[in-house]
Amino acid sequence: MKFVILGFDGPDGAAKRKIHRPAHLARMDALDAQGRVVLAGPLTDQAGSLIVIEAESLEEADAFIREDPYVIHGVFARFEVHPFLQVFPKDGGAPAP
Repeated sequence: MKFVILGFDGPDGAAKRKIHRPAHLARMDALDAQGRVVLAGPLTDQAGSLIVIEAESLEEADAFIREDPYVIHGVFARFEVHPFLQVFPKDGGAPAP
């Protein structure tokens, strides 16, 4: 099941992001290596980040983000986790053969 995670930067998010980005990316790399990252990246208006992951449950997705360095160290002042039904692309985002 897919989940959308929206992380909203706090007032010092930009400064803290620079410090904690390597740990955040290492965590994301581990999940990506399992084929569970659909897409992820910072919002270009600097409001925060969008992460779409595969997880077994809402609880698992919520636990994943709660343990992220961006949450632990206050890059994200708040976050939201929502179940997500992918409609497009119709192949579910799988790369073309």
